[in-house]
Amino acid sequence: MRQKRINIPRTILTAFLLLLTTQISAQIALQAPVPADNPNLSGTNTWPRACADTDFNEFFVTIEWAGSANPDNEFILELSNANGSFASPLELSTVSDQNSNTEFTTSFSLPTDTRGANYMMRVRSTSPSSTSPSSAGYSMYFLGFDTNLHMSPDGDGTTPGSVQACGSTQITLTVDNIPASELNTYQYSWYRSGTKLSETGPSIVTNGTGEYFAFIDYGDCTGSANTESNHIIVNSGTSTGIAINAPSTTSLCAGDTVAPLEANVQNGSYIYTWYKDGTEVQASQAGGFTYTINTNDPSFIGDYTVEVRGTGICTETSAAVTITNAGAFTVTRNNNANLVVLPSQTQTLSITSNANAPTYEWFRNGTPIPSSNNSSLTISQAGTYYAAVTQTGGTCSSTTINSENTEVVAPTAFRTEIAYATSYESCSNTSIALTTDKIYAVLGDGTEVDVTADVASSFTYQWQKDGTNITGETSQSVSLTDSNENGAYSVTTDLGGMNATSNTLPVQLASEALTISSTSTVYCSSSDVITLSTTTDLSSETFDWERDGEAVNSSDSSLSITQPGSYRLVVRKGTCSQISNEINITPLDPDLITLDVDGDVIFPEGSSKTVNANGGTAYRWLDANNIEISSSSSATFTTEGNYLLIANIDNCEISKPITVTYLDLFNIPNVITPNGDGSNDQWIVPNSYSNKSDVRVIIYNAQGVEVLNSTNYQNNWPESSISFAKQNMVFYYVIKNASETLKQGTITVIR
Repeated sequence: MRQKRINIPRTILTAFLLLLTTQISAQIALQAPVPADNPNLSGTNTWPRACADTDFNEFFVTIEWAGSANPDNEFILELSNANGSFASPLELSTVSDQNSNTEFTTSFSLPTDTRGANYMMRVRSTSPSSTSPSSAGYSMYFLGFDTNLHMSPDGDGTTPGSVQACGSTQITLTVDNIPASELNTYQYSWYRSGTKLSETGPSIVTNGTGEYFAFIDYGDCTGSANTESNHIIVNSGTSTGIAINAPSTTSLCAGDTVAPLEANVQNGSYIYTWYKDGTEVQASQAGGFTYTINTNDPSFIGDYTVEVRGTGICTETSAAVTITNAGAFTVTRNNNANLVVLPSQTQTLSITSNANAPTYEWFRNGTPIPSSNNSSLTISQAGTYYAAVTQTGGTCSSTTINSENTEVVAPTAFRTEIAYATSYESCSNTSIALTTDKIYAVLGDGTEVDVTADVASSFTYQWQKDGTNITGETSQSVSLTDSNENGAYSVTTDLGGMNATSNTLPVQLASEALTISSTSTVYCSSSDVITLSTTTDLSSETFDWERDGEAVNSSDSSLSITQPGSYRLVVRKGTCSQISNEINITPLDPDLITLDVDGDVIFPEGSSKTVNANGGTAYRWLDANNIEISSSSSATFTTEGNYLLIANIDNCEISKPITVTYLDLFNIPNVITPNGDGSNDQWIVPNSYSNKSDVRVIIYNAQGVEVLNSTNYQNNWPESSISFAKQNMVFYYVIKNASETLKQGTITVIR
């Protein structure tokens, strides 16, 4: 039936809209937050700027507001970016307990990346929603670095009081004591002789002489940071073009008398310093422009340079001149550095050399050994040995080079140490190898010499577990792969009748992985039984089944459970407990099954709607006649009616009734006649608005008083118990969801 349209006078409609706006708009007026005193500090501390660091970061603001706040309201203090923009505001604090106080203070801390001179704050409420004006702009800085900067040429870390720029050469000064990841996050102020420069980065290229320094620019907070760097004076000078005159030869023989090296710039007032391979070999001296190489020193070969400095000139270093040994040859020791000689036994020492026509002479404790003129030597005494090799042919004859020393000891005993061959953790490793790690010769005076490399292969070994010999384990190491081998291990050794027993190492290996499984992980009801089991044989083991860390069964190889909880199996093996994986048994929660629709399934007649279910392991969709229409996680509906979803989570079953209705296509009525005749007695809205948990229906009378406020509206207003004072009355409705108003208008009630 076509409903009659009632025309509402414009004055009434205007009054309604004004009233409606008053009823549903924000009821809080907020003022901009202002700085407040810090009650945790002595004196008055209303801050004009916010300067924070790792030791202090607490500030307060006062918030004032007027109006009425809902119980669930929160006040949120927000911070703009450094330019005062609230495009992406940062929440500084949230206050939920001041809904009855129209003036209060709250504290906040600055984020560590806060640096700027125009930060603004504002405060907003959530219920009802309102936002204050922005505060004035404030300087706010977190002083992430608040110690003295250090700068150096090219950031090399040195601390020169002054540097020289030769000619047009420019010098780069760089801050070097801020982590690289943070270096470019700060702004810097650079000064030359008291004049501020334009550069703001962590480096500066000098553009003149003067005294340079820098500090971090923290705006109004700069004075709180004390970051002023060291000062470097940049002087100008003239390049001398320093070099070393080319010597007649750079390939010398040991013992040669050679002309000194000379600098090409020779001035008695200049200071010269000579270096070999970067190490000073002739101290700085005025006029020291020559240096004589001592070829009797075996280490005379190398790269020689000279540095010159003086008034009006640049400090410069020459290019290197490389001096070589024309008669250079090598001597290589073939035996180990430490050897053991036992009574009635000998050792052989040997060397090799590429000398031209070499001769050999061996020394013991610095004394020549008669007739020791070969490249090898058999010895039977302890001592320090080396061989002197002399080259008798070639360009440089009579050059002698000594071999490395060999320490030969005659021990009174041996001491052995064993170690884990790889990383080891008790009760964690499932295998480990032990090895004889060190063998020390103990000398008569009690000192020890590491002789492992010399004698390890000559020793005999016997491994022991808990003090008992292990059959067949007579090598330098032993491998353990089973928890049944757990115990305390050592090794006894013997060489030439000298026995030794090593230190003892404990071994506690874990058993193979212990795994449990369950017939289900969801507990349906008190009659439901879930079984936990393991493939590990427990017949000869000591074990506990545990629920939530407490033992519940110590005798059954499988566990039948009728309670939810966290279950595991613990097998006791010596000092190590073997712990299984944990299985969480949870009670059935019908809300685990969800649908992608809220409330009834609604679609226009002649079309269809697909509904998806989630959270189950199996699904059955039934119509009103219990006929299955789908066995997948979704079903498509084409006709209205009552349906049932039966979903399984493992062995548990959850039923969800589903009502399918066609979409109402009529408009929202603006006239009802509640006279009890069964026709148009109640305000019926389309099913896209009724019975919806996310749709709110509000009805006001002509005075703006709320007479209905409901979600899941049941098309039941006015109820029969409501009486109307007048024959014709006008009401106003608003239909909205969480984000917007969907419909609004008037309802005329005619009696």
